[in-house]
Amino acid sequence: MIRIISLLLAGLLVLSACAVPPSQPTMTSDGSTAPKLYRIRAGDTSKLQYRMVDSVNALRQAQGVAPVELNPQLNAAAATHSRDMSVQNRPWHFGSDGSSPIDRLQRVGYPGRLVGENISETYESEMETLAAWMDQPDTRRTIMSREASQMGFSWHQENNGKIWWTMVMANPNSSALVPQANPSASRRVPASVDQVTSADDAATIVGSTE
Repeated sequence: MIRIISLLLAGLLVLSACAVPPSQPTMTSDGSTAPKLYRIRAGDTSKLQYRMVDSVNALRQAQGVAPVELNPQLNAAAATHSRDMSVQNRPWHFGSDGSSPIDRLQRVGYPGRLVGENISETYESEMETLAAWMDQPDTRRTIMSREASQMGFSWHQENNGKIWWTMVMANPNSSALVPQANPSASRRVPASVDQVTSADDAATIVGSTE
């Protein structure tokens, strides 16, 4: 089963690489290759959210776990936290006003229970970020949780290309409880970025609604 999940993750990353047309690499002042900038356009929101939930559900299905569905309230909570992490300039689970992930769900009127929250500070795409989360036991546990039946996913991208990703997993049929802390999976790359790709070049995996 683990091998199937590994193959799925490898497949989506290979597809991501194949989707980007060949280009002459740009060199930095120290002679290294500058990373590509993944630029998200304003109209990409729905596309990226459904791409992520389709990918998550493919991974869950490979392990015999029921799918999750996107929830607009959870999307809103995720968007709020992504923007707030950018303001604070650090990836962590508490807001600038001291609010917790549970507080954010209550503020958007979500009636159920938080299962977990994954966050990341990176220049990488949503598929690369998902692969990074799946590579860490704590964030993987949140994605694959059998308790979760709904998901929120959003981000904030700064002008320099840095992206603050937030995924929220929850269950609408459970009363709110205080969960154990779930450390973030934060991946960083050098700030020298000048090769541009877009969300259209991002990976898709079999079963996508696109």
